[in-house]
Amino acid sequence: MPVDLTETRATAERVATDWGLDLGAPFAFALQSFAAPVSDDAVLKVAWEGDDESLHDAEAFEAWNGKGAVRVLRRDRKRRALLLERARPGTDISDLDDDEATAIAVDVAIQLWLPGRAPFRPVEPEVQRWLARAERQGSQLVPLARQLVAEVGAGADWLVHGDFHHHNILRHGERFVAIDPKPYLSDREFDVPSFLWNPFGYRLGDRAKTERRIAAFVDAGLDDFRIRAWTVIRGAYLRPDPEYVEPLRSLLDS
Repeated sequence: MPVDLTETRATAERVATDWGLDLGAPFAFALQSFAAPVSDDAVLKVAWEGDDESLHDAEAFEAWNGKGAVRVLRRDRKRRALLLERARPGTDISDLDDDEATAIAVDVAIQLWLPGRAPFRPVEPEVQRWLARAERQGSQLVPLARQLVAEVGAGADWLVHGDFHHHNILRHGERFVAIDPKPYLSDREFDVPSFLWNPFGYRLGDRAKTERRIAAFVDAGLDDFRIRAWTVIRGAYLRPDPEYVEPLRSLLDS
């Protein structure tokens, strides 16, 4: 959901002045941060003041060190400002053939999933908070989601991207890299749901396509049931609209 980035933009403008950068027009899909090019090779990103999901995005980029993600070139911890390597040409994978896009996503994800460590936080307390909020808002899937959390547990063994989908995977030269993480510690399967219900406008309506995507991640070593369980769990708070309820619930019937 878009937020008011007025103050965030003002911070970005001050950082750009301090660092001698020429701030370009912000990217249209940057809804939870202010992100804009400052040259052909770099992007300035400043987190929205209320965004605690990306609290350790800089540390995640540093842990990945250019493997599967863009690099950090400079940072200001206090102002939560990052100067990031710019992916060129920067096109995402949403327009590719679905099987090709899925294969690319699996390859990128394998590079991003690293053994869990500090300062990254376990996601389970956040999941419980997100589910509680979704319940107050009337999400039909919350009772089932809570049962599944109790069954599979949240895990804390892996650093996960947290917002892994087509529009956050960009072409960079001859390879593909991730941007815009919301890093936590969890199961690797936690990252798959956001890929399953993207690109924008896809509502899990093509069951065969969804199953092919799941199978590709299973072939890479992930657990089939955990992927399905996490898709319902995360769907309860990220895709609570009635049109998603049955497609999500039906994933557990396989």
